[in-house]
Amino acid sequence: MVARPLPAPDTLVPTGSVHSWDVVTAADGPGTRFVTFLAGCPLRCLYCHNPDTWQRRNGQLMAVEELVAKMLTFRPFIQAAGGGVTVSGGEPLLQPRFVEAYLHRCKKYEMHTALDTSGYLGARATDALLDDTDLVLLDVKSSIPELYKKVTGMPLAPTVTFGERLAERGNRIRLRFVLVPGLTDDPENVAGVAKLGAAWGNVDRVDVLGYHRLGVSKYEELGLRYPLDGVEPPTPAQLAAAAQIFADHGLEVSAT
Repeated sequence: MVARPLPAPDTLVPTGSVHSWDVVTAADGPGTRFVTFLAGCPLRCLYCHNPDTWQRRNGQLMAVEELVAKMLTFRPFIQAAGGGVTVSGGEPLLQPRFVEAYLHRCKKYEMHTALDTSGYLGARATDALLDDTDLVLLDVKSSIPELYKKVTGMPLAPTVTFGERLAERGNRIRLRFVLVPGLTDDPENVAGVAKLGAAWGNVDRVDVLGYHRLGVSKYEELGLRYPLDGVEPPTPAQLAAAAQIFADHGLEVSAT
């Protein structure tokens, strides 16, 4: 088989603030992924385990071609493992031009692409950006506006609007929901998120993610108060109960 020539570098592409990158499996989309974590986020989720990504100044300025070059060193292995690239954060849509250019470049290399976002800045995602996005990992923190505001500090409506837009376009969604005992685990809240996903009709799977305390040390290093001090992770039974609510709404679900 004759190898296809690699595409020529794009010109005049923007730079972005990149916090870090990693190669992970089965956590940020299908298969093995080259995951880029961009710096900067407008939300302040009470259970955030990466407070070091809140400020754009905490990232390293990189051109798209620099990031693509890093990705390409793993490309053969990633594609053989049925994976692709994922842009995460922080909140990647805080830097939409950089994300758009990077995903477009990755599609030229025939990479599967995923966008991990809260949806709060979904209006910043152009149709061109979404055209080059194979899967949206949409983090829906809550279905109740007052609770969403308590959890994130921001309103729920932009995320719902973005989900509806993705449904209209036919973009595939993997819905993510973090189960926090005493905060997001009320059955009414879980059912509300499930109803949203079921109504959109383009949700391939729901990932119910158990709250964890792995980021506590980062808060200490940054001199920040940890908002959920004393809150314990959910039990397997609590995770299973939440997963069942999503399943009852006709959604495929996994719980970890």
